[in-house]
This record gives sequence, structure tokens and C-alpha cells, in this order.
Amino acid sequence: MQYRKLGDSDLNISEITLGTVLMVLMMIVFQMTFGEQNTEKEAHEILSYAFENGINALDTAEAYPIPMKKETKGRTDLYISSWLKSQPRDKIIVATKVCGYSERSSYLRDNANVLRVDAANIRESVEKSLKRLNTDYIDLLQIHWPDRYVPLFGEFFYDPSKWRQSVSFVEQLRALQELIDQGKVRYIGVSNETSYGVMEFVHASKVEGLPKIVSIQNSYSLLVRCKFEIDLVEVCHPNNCNIGLLAYSPLGGGSLTGKYIDIESEAAKKGRLNLFPGYMERYNRSVAKMEAELRHIEFVSSDIIVFQPGNLLHRQSCHEAVEATIKYIEVAKKHGLTLVQLALGFARDRPFMTSSIIGATSVDQLKEDIDAFLTTERPLPPEVMADIENVFRRYKDPAIL
Repeated sequence: MQYRKLGDSDLNISEITLGTVLMVLMMIVFQMTFGEQNTEKEAHEILSYAFENGINALDTAEAYPIPMKKETKGRTDLYISSWLKSQPRDKIIVATKVCGYSERSSYLRDNANVLRVDAANIRESVEKSLKRLNTDYIDLLQIHWPDRYVPLFGEFFYDPSKWRQSVSFVEQLRALQELIDQGKVRYIGVSNETSYGVMEFVHASKVEGLPKIVSIQNSYSLLVRCKFEIDLVEVCHPNNCNIGLLAYSPLGGGSLTGKYIDIESEAAKKGRLNLFPGYMERYNRSVAKMEAELRHIEFVSSDIIVFQPGNLLHRQSCHEAVEATIKYIEVAKKHGLTLVQLALGFARDRPFMTSSIIGATSVDQLKEDIDAFLTTERPLPPEVMADIENVFRRYKDPAIL
């Protein structure tokens, strides 16, 4: 396991961060479905395995578990808290997030109709997170998504008509400064942010003498590259703004395991895209629209696919995310890799990557991901990268439909 400095901070973060977004909710679903009663124990096993194998950072949020529900709010933090009691707190980087603008999640606050990223909301969010996590401080507090309008979570193009008045960057930073001064937060970052947002935060901190963001948590994978690579790479470069990338969904919401190719498989049925309709629809939408036509695909074995003439792969419609995934499966097989090894090795080796956020719903799944990350040849050989780029030139970001 390698460790890297996170932006301008003093945090030396492992190249894998444990994501907890689905760790608890999937267990709740399985408990309700299969009658299992040991969900908290399973969560602790996942956390312990991660840290026993060199991971020193975990990522949570007041919004977790996702999909957001009033009935399950805060449960991820509570499971983390009960595990943290037996751990050396100073050896673990705890990252959490305050929600951005939301008209649907006001239940997270005591008295609010709309969530905003203003001083009052930030203070209440942090106080509640500290209480749930039973810790005196948060190592990295991130703004989960902006207060202003930006295209988010499956919306890709900016709609000028949706512009709205928002909390100023300076006000947000002043509120965060107060928490840093109180010792409740060590460093700050952003998530699901744009180049404009990053540069405005950095500019405001410089002009007003306020704390500077040190990280950005955005989606990045073989299936989602362009949004970061087009210009955020330049903005976040160490010689420019020096913002560390914490990449979420390096496996494309599970799509880059290949399990959704066969929609009738047990793995697909138990996967998040099928258990939670609408979740990460930018990946799931492709699968749904292809479902009828996928019956024309014959699965010779679990890892060999034969396509019959006239099937959907010969048409240009809304199936490109799955088609690209199949192409990456072929690249992986050609070079003696699994798709997971290819996807995680690719994310690991990007020169702008600080840490890849990997989530898991079981110890076995986490072990597979860590092994793939650490044992795959480093860096990926030039011939592997050349084949990846050949697929990328054809499909770019195929999850944009």
C-alpha cells in the first residue's frame, strides 16, 4: 500500500480509501430480506479488514446510507462509531461530508425547509456528525455537493435557466474557518465540484485569508473520465491549486465488475443497481433499456461472451455504457487480467490520483478489490494502456446517454 499527501494538508492518505456509502444500507436490505441480524458485526469486519491491510482512511457522510431515507439516516456513522471505540483514533483519517442544497432532505436538520451550505447548516451538520461518530474532530470535512446549481448525479450539461442565488464561497469558508479554529475540523474539501467552483474556493481563501480546500471527491473511472480530465486536471495540478483527487466509483457503481452484463445472474440481482431502482441511473439506465435485447446474447461461460448476429451491439442507441464495459472485458482478458484488476489498476496509476474510494458489502468483496489494486502490475504496461485508450477513443464517457 502506498501513501500520498493530500493536497496542502499534512494528511498522508492511503491510495485506497474505504467508502461506506453502501456498507450499511445493503446490510439493512439483506437483513429485511433474509432475516440476518448481524449487520453491525459485518460492518465492523469490513472496517477491520480494511485497516488491517493498510487502508488508513474512511469516507462517510451525513447523507449516508444512500439512497437517502429518513428511517436510516445516520446509521452508517453509528456503525463506524461503535467500531472506532476500539481503534487508535489518531491513526485513522475520518472524512465526512455536509450536504449541499436540497429541498428533499430537510429531515437532516432540526428546523429547516431547505438544506443550504450556510453557517447554520454547516455548524449543525458537524455537531451532529461528531456526536454520531463519537469523536472530537473530523479530519476532512467535505461539501458533498454545491449550494449553487450544478448538473449532478446523472445530469451532465449545465442548464443556464437553472441558475439560482447561492451562498457565497466566502460565507462557506468563514463557517468552516470557525470549526477549524474550534478544533472540530482539521481540513476541508469539496465533492461533485466543477473547475469554476474549485477556483472560486481557492481564490476566496487567498483573498480573504481563509482556509484552503485540500481535496475534491468526484467520480472517476474507465467509464467516467472526461469531466475530470478536460480541465479539472489542470486546476488541481500540484503546481496550480494543488487539490488532491479522491475518486469515487472507480468501478463505475459496480458496472466495471462485469456483473450487470448478465442481468439474470445472482450477482446482478443482488447488485445495487437492481436493488435500488433509480440509484446511479447513469449506469443502470443503459442496462434497463437493453434488457429485452440482451436475451439475444448467449453466455458460453461466466467470462466468455458470444454475440449473435443482429443483436443490440450492432445498433447505436442507448447501450454504450454496457458495450464499452464489454470492450474493457475483452482488453482485460487479452492481457490476463480481470475487469476489476483493469479498472482499479487504471484508476490507481493516474498521475493526478491521490486515493481511490472503494466500497464493499462484504469482506470477500473488499478482499478482491484490495488484492486487485495491490497485486496488479504497477504501473499497467504500455500495451494495456494503449488498448484502454483505443476503447476510450471510441466510447469516451459512455455513461452520458
